[in-house]
Parts: sequence; C-alpha cells; structure tokens
Amino acid sequence: MSKGFATLTFERRVAAPVATLWQAWTAPAARAVWASPAPSVTVEFLEADTCVGGREVSLCKVEGHPDTRCEAGWLVLQLGTLSVNTEVISSEGATQSAALVTAEFSGGDDESRIVATVQLSSLAEDMEDGYRQGFGAGLDNLVDVAKRTMILERVIAAPRSVVWGAWLNPEALPGWWGPDGFSCNTRRIDLRAGGEWVFDMIGPDGTVYPNHHLYGEVKREDRIGYSLLWGENGPKHADAWVLFEDQGGSTKVTLGMTFSSASEFETAKGFGAVELGLQTLGKLARFIGAA
Repeated sequence: MSKGFATLTFERRVAAPVATLWQAWTAPAARAVWASPAPSVTVEFLEADTCVGGREVSLCKVEGHPDTRCEAGWLVLQLGTLSVNTEVISSEGATQSAALVTAEFSGGDDESRIVATVQLSSLAEDMEDGYRQGFGAGLDNLVDVAKRTMILERVIAAPRSVVWGAWLNPEALPGWWGPDGFSCNTRRIDLRAGGEWVFDMIGPDGTVYPNHHLYGEVKREDRIGYSLLWGENGPKHADAWVLFEDQGGSTKVTLGMTFSSASEFETAKGFGAVELGLQTLGKLARFIGAA
C-alpha cells in the first residue's frame, strides 16, 4: 500500500463481561499486557494516563530496528460504551502516520464485543498494512487478556483521600488486607513506584501464603499498578491495578487482576477469589469506618 487515507474496521467478540473488556482496554496495567503485537516486539510505556485529555506514550522495540514511538491522546471515554483517541506514529523523529481510533463496546455479563474503527492518514509507505496486522494482533491479545481478567468493585462511603490514605499507608495496609479471618505478617513494605511489599498472608487455620507485590505505578488518589508474585521473587501470577474514583464524596474502588494464564484464572475463580476479594474491600471499608 502507498501513502494516503484509509478507514479500517476491526471487530472482536469476547467471552467476558463488557465491564471487564472495558477495563482491559483502558487500564494502563492491562494495556501493557496486551499491547505487543508479537513476541519479537517489546513495548515500553513512558506515560499512561487514561482520562479525557490524558495521553499515552510508548515505544515499540524490535531488535535491529529503530524504535517506533506511539503517542495517543484520549478524547472521549464513556464508561463501557465508547472511547475515542488520536494516535501518532513516528520513528527517528519522523511522523509516519496519524489516526483517529473509535472503539465501541456492547454486551452483557457473559459476552461482549468491541468494534474499533481506525481513520488513518499514512505519511510513510505500508502503514495501512502495518495497521491491519499490528492493530489486529493487538486486539487478538486483548481478547485473550479480557478472558483471564477479574474485576472487583465496591463503592465506599468515604472521600477518595481517606480511602487512598488507608491503601498507601504502610502501617494501615497490612491491618486490613486480605479476606475475612486472614492477617498479614510484613517483612518489607515500600508503597511507591518501584517499591515492594513482601509479606505472608495467614489464613484462619494458620496456613501461610507467601506474597510479593511489586509496584510499577503509583498516581496519587488515582491509581496503583503492581505485579503479584508467589512469594519473594517468585513467579508472577497476575498483573493488578486499583482505580480510585470520586463519586460525590464516596469513592468507587475498582480492583483488576489479569492472571498470567487461563489456568491461573480458572484456579483463582475455583477457590473463590471473587468472593474473597470482595471481602478484602469490605475490610477496607470497615477499617475506615465506612461500612
């Protein structure tokens, strides 16, 4: 294909609730999981702020080739239904394409659908083919990620600053974290970007569950992104994020987890991770006196 204009349409159906698909599409921690179109491509996120007026900047790295820079700007975000963003692709300082990406979401609690329309202006050769392949592969990854993503939500009757403070206070967090009847024994805790929390969760029967959280992003009173490891420096079993949204004096907390494999996701569902996670958010609400 040569330089010029094109309108590309992509459609995918997902065996996951539309609320989960929306989170997988918008949450920076989830986008980092599915962004790479191929195993040979590494995507490094330099900025990620999914809000109207926010932007996302990433570098696509392929060995032996110059980095490709993608700068996106969010124009519209209508929860669970519509997102619109600009996207500018450049390499070695030269713009290769500009696009307007419109994604429409529909569905229910069992299945959902995304229809993405890319209005593309190519300033370099073969960008249309590149979009067809790369964007399509990214959406295939999105489908896979959404199917192994778990979303938990709770509205807590307290200001966002109070909820955030209970979560990001190293003395408070171990006091409420975990399902009913569980306690935490902390070894190290450093709740900042690049920090970690190494701890054991202790069940009601005395069983010890080693945990290690690695914090990649901490944006004050807005969101946290972190990885969950099985014990100190153990294998990763999920990428997770927490969103804090003001709702007229109350705070909507969204806890998302993209498990490392479909089997990890099914195992977690099997032992009641949804119910146990909601118990954890309930303990948070009680801890700050909002339940």
